[in-house]
Amino acid sequence: MSGTIPSPATGSIRASEHVLRIPAFRKLWNAMSFSSFGDWLGLLATTALAQQLAGGDYATANFAIAGVFIARLLPSVILGPIAGVIADRFDRKKVMVIGDILRAALFLSIPLVGSYLWLYIATVLVECVTLFWSPAKEATVPNLVPKNKLENANQMSLFAAYGSAPIAALSFSFLSVSATAIGETVGLENYSAVDLALYLNAFSFLVSAITISRIEIPKKHIEASQKSDSLSTSLLDGAKFITSSKIIRGLIIGMLGAFVAAGAVIGLARTFVGDLDAGDAAYGVLFGAVFTGLATGIALGPKVFSQFSRRRLFGAALTTAGSLLIVLSLLQNLVIALLVVLFIGAFSGVSWVTGFTMLGMEVNDEIRGRTFAFVQALVRVSLVAVLAIAPLLAAAIGEHTFAFGQAVLTYNGAAFTMLGGGFIAALVGILSYHQMKDRPGVSLWSDIANALRGELGAITTPTTTGIFIAFEGGEGSGKSTQAKLLKGWLEEEGKKVTLTREPGGSNLGSNLREILLANETGVISPRAEALLYAADRAHHVYSVVRPALERGEVVITDRYFDSSIAYQGAGRTLATNEVARISRWATESLYPTLTIILDQPADIGLNRKKNVDRLESESIDFHNRVRQEYLQLASFDPERYLVVDARKPIEEIHLEIVNKVKEFLNK
Repeated sequence: MSGTIPSPATGSIRASEHVLRIPAFRKLWNAMSFSSFGDWLGLLATTALAQQLAGGDYATANFAIAGVFIARLLPSVILGPIAGVIADRFDRKKVMVIGDILRAALFLSIPLVGSYLWLYIATVLVECVTLFWSPAKEATVPNLVPKNKLENANQMSLFAAYGSAPIAALSFSFLSVSATAIGETVGLENYSAVDLALYLNAFSFLVSAITISRIEIPKKHIEASQKSDSLSTSLLDGAKFITSSKIIRGLIIGMLGAFVAAGAVIGLARTFVGDLDAGDAAYGVLFGAVFTGLATGIALGPKVFSQFSRRRLFGAALTTAGSLLIVLSLLQNLVIALLVVLFIGAFSGVSWVTGFTMLGMEVNDEIRGRTFAFVQALVRVSLVAVLAIAPLLAAAIGEHTFAFGQAVLTYNGAAFTMLGGGFIAALVGILSYHQMKDRPGVSLWSDIANALRGELGAITTPTTTGIFIAFEGGEGSGKSTQAKLLKGWLEEEGKKVTLTREPGGSNLGSNLREILLANETGVISPRAEALLYAADRAHHVYSVVRPALERGEVVITDRYFDSSIAYQGAGRTLATNEVARISRWATESLYPTLTIILDQPADIGLNRKKNVDRLESESIDFHNRVRQEYLQLASFDPERYLVVDARKPIEEIHLEIVNKVKEFLNK
């Protein structure tokens, strides 16, 4: 069974500052910042050096720069999965420290050797080392921070990765304009700005190595990984987990789609901007918009979308980014295109931070390294493939002109290729969404509507193998009778069933039921009553409902979540969203798979009662408000609710319920 996704963090800068107060993570974050700075500076320096070594020939310079990118990406094809196994089988701290030292030595050697061949060899070797360093780092983060701060930790990690890029660019620019003065100051008169940048790059990796060496990093994964007898067995274990986990499959599919879209934009952006009659300046602004959107999505996404399930948010964000790429391909206006690119980057940032958070939570520690490595390798391979194929495909398509009445529109291969990439990304996002859908029967549109009403409150339902059915309705509607009939039918179908009720489904609940329903109790303040019901529900879920679901049973409860919203919310005229939040917190947002509402006019049910308890003796207006709230809840989320006319014959109601339950049993 998959692990539980934690309640999402606020996503604010203040929350991110809180996670940096954890000493071990703060040290690792400092190391990541230095290492990322070195990566960006190294990329700038090596591509600049490749252009210098080309000797002034334009075509050769472009091929040389492209060669650097290919050299950085191709090693992941072979070493990616192996690097992940190393991160899982060996001391991750040593892997990172040794990796940083090796990268420092390799970057230091590039200006000393000063040849084309060694530039490419060193670049390949640096990338090989990075392939071992990255999964070790990614697998370490979840062990250094509490689960409820993991999303903030991932935000800060991504900020370190992307936030260091402009600093590296500024540093490179500064070295370029002041290389002579710096060289004379430090006694390196014969060295260029590229050489100085590479020396600074090597120094940043040494600082990272020293910082990581001072961190206490857990080693429990080493003992767990010793169950695997060999490297090949470890690779096989990781592959089995990835293919057997629906959540991980959805994540990998989603990330693949994201980078298909990203590769299409990166590979075709310059041509696309040219087709809009813009030049290099607009090209730079376009890329600036992408990174601005990406940073915004990473920083603010978890806060803005805090109401949504992380599993749903991942696929939905990818689908939105792909759809926006389709829109981008059809645009003929540069200003609007820049705005759309900004949103593409933002939704990509949301999916990126969400995906990394889920990987950290869903994957067991002993195989986390190889899973991260597999994902990173897949991302790099897909990016290389798209960067190579997209320009060729665009060139093959060529330019086409379409006339719509008086309007004449010209679209070339870049636009058509982006259009195809957008469709692929959107379809992959939809597939990923359905792979990881964690609230069966509840549509995304229902979540959006409820979130706007404040009625979701960060859905974080853990994955269970059982089915959870709740019976709701007013007094005398026949809930207990139908719950027993459904239990009997399910047992005839070979299902194990737990039948329970609220309040009173546990030992604690029995005592609370006496307090809540006895007429002798008298008047209870509405807020105290809501809290007492929430207390009963919290213990009921903890001691009865969730254990049965984890055993794979069908749980049927007579009253649950919605009773408090209807009775203590609408009935007592409290704010229903506040009552709902109390129950969400109490139950860790465990929602029923199906909620069956037995509906009838309030007076009919009350007339059936001979001995009335404290709630049943409330006014008819109270019970009418309860009924209307039930119907309103069902109207907001029709996929999860079944509303049945309780005035029908008992057998007819039972048949209608059975037919609905069969739909969930067959999924």
